[in-house]
Amino acid sequence: MKKFIGNKAFYKMVLTIAIPIMIQNGITNFVSLLDNIMVGMVGTEQMSGVAIVNQLMFVFNISIFGIISGAGIFGAQFFGCGRHDGVRHTFRFKIICCGILTAAAAAVFFFCGESLIAMYLHGEGNDAELSLALIQGRRYMLVMLLGMLPFGVEQAYTSTLRECGETVIPMKAGIAAVLVNLVLNYILIFGKFGVPALGVVGAGAATVTARFIETAIVIFWTHGNKRKNPFIVGAYKSFHIPAGLVGRIFIKGTPLMINEALWAGGMATLMQCYSVRGLAAVAGLNISSTIGNVFNVVYMALGSAVSIIVGQLLGAGKMEEARDTDNKLIAFSVGSCVLIGGLLALMAPLFPMIYNTTDEVKGLAVRFIRILALYMPMNAFMHVSYFTLRSGGKTIVTFLFDSVFMWVASIPVAFVLSRFTMIPIVPLYFLCQMVEIIKCIVGFVLVKKGVWIQNIVLGQE
Repeated sequence: MKKFIGNKAFYKMVLTIAIPIMIQNGITNFVSLLDNIMVGMVGTEQMSGVAIVNQLMFVFNISIFGIISGAGIFGAQFFGCGRHDGVRHTFRFKIICCGILTAAAAAVFFFCGESLIAMYLHGEGNDAELSLALIQGRRYMLVMLLGMLPFGVEQAYTSTLRECGETVIPMKAGIAAVLVNLVLNYILIFGKFGVPALGVVGAGAATVTARFIETAIVIFWTHGNKRKNPFIVGAYKSFHIPAGLVGRIFIKGTPLMINEALWAGGMATLMQCYSVRGLAAVAGLNISSTIGNVFNVVYMALGSAVSIIVGQLLGAGKMEEARDTDNKLIAFSVGSCVLIGGLLALMAPLFPMIYNTTDEVKGLAVRFIRILALYMPMNAFMHVSYFTLRSGGKTIVTFLFDSVFMWVASIPVAFVLSRFTMIPIVPLYFLCQMVEIIKCIVGFVLVKKGVWIQNIVLGQE
């Protein structure tokens, strides 16, 4: 058992990195839950329209994550071997790529947004309900476009700070942002303190304002503490990045960037398959995913801890310590999620009660939440396995392991079952989740073989 259980010093080190990320993500997801409830109080159609847009925005968010993660593999290892100039170059790479992706995504959402939203509106709802969901979703999307640039910039800064071991400041910025978001949601959605009730437009405006505030806090702190953040010194004097490093980032990072974009697109496609069962299915899945995100922060944060801790150990050439640390992190993540999943399953009937929606939607949400709880330990293992492979630069393997599997296995199963059978939405959702067991087995084999144990910045100029 010593192979999988660490001492007090180990868990203190892990939790020092993971807890700030958990707190930041937990508060963010909790406020998203409150946002969800507030919009749901306006109407089920409004909640469904916002949920659809957020699913589309999720594709952009994860694509940004993919771009910065490709460079972040190098950033963590550069920091591990004390190369601050290397960290600076990876930061510049992130800023440039985030700007390009943001411009492209904003153009797609602006010109094609209505058509994208309409793809999710099917089923038994009457034309008036579907039309209202489309109108409200489009209004929300147009406001959310304004928050895309600050999100990309903030992610470039935050990810670099985390790779250098600084997780507290991003947490504090995230807390400030979500509190602003929460207060503005209450004021703008419902029209308090003399402000007109803006509904979904108010929800979007609150989110965008919060994103600008979070970005400003992170930027001002980073530039105001140059001793703690030597990578930022001279970061904008030029945008020069050594050609060799750019090439290496593209070689290692491109599969990761494509993977994240395809994975997020795959999640949106799965939701579109489920939406064939009607607007109630969309609303129920929206509630369950929002609740699930609050509980998923543990294994999400531990995945980030793997990329930081194991990446730094690999960069420092401590290969056996990296393997041992990884084994303990995987065991910790899975064990924690067994307990958290059990708690979520027990509490499942309580969460939909706080929504102002139909009994059908509430009943579906309870069953979806319990399915999420059942699969939480498996998802935890897959998530940490993914970050383990990524920390050693095995990005082509992660590409095959993650998004290729989704498009080759999960999506075809969902498409066939949703279009060519009459299986109700709950067993349909359950069966689609079961397909992931195959990926779990593959992840176990790859991690155990140690194919990820390598230093990818040794000798890099």
